[in-house]
Amino acid sequence: MAKSKPKIAIIGAGMGGLAGAATLRKVGIDVQVYEQAPKFARVGAGIQMLPNSSHVLRGIGVLDRLKKIAFEPYSHLNRVWDTGEIKRELPMPESLYGAPFLCMHRADLHEALYSVLPPEIVHLGKKLVGLDQKNGGVSLSFADGTKVEADAVIAADGVHSLVRELIVGPDAPLHKGRIAYRAVFDASLMNGGKIAPSRTKWWGVDRHIVIYYTAADRSSLYFVTSVPESADWMTAESWSAKGDVKELRAAYEGFHPEVQMVLNACPDCHKWAILEREPLPRWSDGRVALLGDACHPMTPYMAQGAATSIEDAAVLARCLEAVDNDDIEGAFRRYEANRKPRTSRIQAISSANTWMSGGNDDTTWLYGYDAWNIPLVGENDLAMAG
Repeated sequence: MAKSKPKIAIIGAGMGGLAGAATLRKVGIDVQVYEQAPKFARVGAGIQMLPNSSHVLRGIGVLDRLKKIAFEPYSHLNRVWDTGEIKRELPMPESLYGAPFLCMHRADLHEALYSVLPPEIVHLGKKLVGLDQKNGGVSLSFADGTKVEADAVIAADGVHSLVRELIVGPDAPLHKGRIAYRAVFDASLMNGGKIAPSRTKWWGVDRHIVIYYTAADRSSLYFVTSVPESADWMTAESWSAKGDVKELRAAYEGFHPEVQMVLNACPDCHKWAILEREPLPRWSDGRVALLGDACHPMTPYMAQGAATSIEDAAVLARCLEAVDNDDIEGAFRRYEANRKPRTSRIQAISSANTWMSGGNDDTTWLYGYDAWNIPLVGENDLAMAG
């Protein structure tokens, strides 16, 4: 008798939610996506897709599109803040890990993921207000008064996840006194100046800045920083708060001329608090599971937030493909068994902000990971894996 495939509702249409929809459809699972925003906006930020997430993007059919428009850095380059001395450089041709290292505008990645989905399965203006598990399914209630039924729910609703709160209770974010400035702007504002053809992280004593192009033609570039700031500045993880460019430039006074050139050309910027959360005790409850920032939010210092969400999507699809509608809970436990040890490790290293700061640590475990093909442990190995 043929297996009965579940009908799954995904909460959130960010990178993780759209990747989850794409990977689930790839294995023949019916999915609907519910997003609280009334429309998609082109938020001004760059994003790095390292080989570990590029493997997944290739599998869902968007990598070739992205390679045509994204900037492909020569290397993962780490330099001393003032002298420019190289602390560590890792050239990253596609042949190194079998997938490319790409830098792009976040909106370009989002649009690519959306492009492989039928638009009618993505429902905007749907703010979740409640979940009710009963009779082997889940009932979802939205702020507009509508309700839908699904066999299971995947919550990709981000760092402020309502579903996480319903599963594990409220958890307060940790503010460790760090804030970030960021901006995407036209490279022509540097008046002919050019930055290194790499993704460069400039390491200061108590702060850093990461700079890279976001387009294949090097017409635009992006930077993101981390600087100390009083813990009472802001507690909301807002990506839209405006920053003061003069304050930003003052924070990087004395940095290398290449950094100064970029900051002097920057017309405006955003500023937000870098908040953290401890790893969760569990990622699912019955027929409801968490994905991406909803279950393992992390600092941006390893460029693995969206990447690990995209990895989650591929592993979750593999776990669900192997079961019928009667064993969704087991599939969710197996997904957690395979993903939690890795994401917890990345969370910890990213929090410490030590990745590739020097030395010759092995990078294969991170960048060489292929979520489509890595052997999966069974759900009974959860305790051992954790």
